Amino acid sequence: MTEPAAFDVALFGEAMLLLVADRPGPLEDAQSFHKRTAGAETNVAIGLSRLGLKVGWASRLGTDSMGRALLAAMRAEGIDCSHVITDATQRTGFQFKGRVTDGSDPPIEYHRKGSAASHMGPADVDEAWLRSARHLHATGVFAAISDTSLQAALKSMDVMRAAGRTISFDTNLRPTLWSSTETMRHWVNELASRADWVLPGIEEGLLLTGHSKPEDVARFYRERGARLVVVKLGAEGAYYDSDVAGTGRVDGFPVKEVIDTVGAGDGFAAGVVSALLEGRSVPDAVRRGAWIGARAVQVLGDTEGLPTRAQLEEAGL
Repeated sequence: MTEPAAFDVALFGEAMLLLVADRPGPLEDAQSFHKRTAGAETNVAIGLSRLGLKVGWASRLGTDSMGRALLAAMRAEGIDCSHVITDATQRTGFQFKGRVTDGSDPPIEYHRKGSAASHMGPADVDEAWLRSARHLHATGVFAAISDTSLQAALKSMDVMRAAGRTISFDTNLRPTLWSSTETMRHWVNELASRADWVLPGIEEGLLLTGHSKPEDVARFYRERGARLVVVKLGAEGAYYDSDVAGTGRVDGFPVKEVIDTVGAGDGFAAGVVSALLEGRSVPDAVRRGAWIGARAVQVLGDTEGLPTRAQLEEAGL
């Protein structure tokens, strides 16, 4: 028998303070910056919490002002931060992000090497707490920040598989964090093989599987045990391959103006995961993900476009 779940979704990952430039152009020309939160897993955690799910986040932060600001922001979103460790001997990671006006990816400068979160390891996986969630959402980012965080990611997925919980995995590639493309490909695909729902982007899929067609990318992960694969196609929407719903495509939603593409994939993941946990159909879940992803690219910052439950219901999704 599986243990009863106390909350909906658990996530492990690094939060960083995001400093967004006040003007377009090179980062060195910016005169001031606006503070935001950043982090693939924390973006998803915020997206899920705003939709009314009970979310728990495990991480490490410094006790510096950046760490205090991030912890306060996550708590303000209603996220359980009981397994976030603060350590005065370690520092919080941060990043600078430039502004663009042409819809391209903005320039980003990371300052995360040796951060508090990079010191996380298997000992940070509280198995009883983790099993108290009915679902784990993981990404390729947390696994990439250090050798010990990779081991923590593997352990967290193994614990949830053994407990009979569902696991979603967003490949979310960060090539500069890995020692080589081959190492990244091996470990990201190894993590994906432990997940029930796999969410690669089409360009990521090419790098990870060697396939350029969404049908072939999906088949690659389905053959490795995934019950559902959703391949993100950007403005064109997404392709899915599922045990229960077969295969299909969902169109993208119209976007008036692309302001900031960072965080769109995290919004997509929050939409898909939330809908599936609510028992919605696969096409409905992918449609919700596409809608939230479209919202995300039309605002500045990683989480400003993530909707509330009321906004979701108003949109009929």
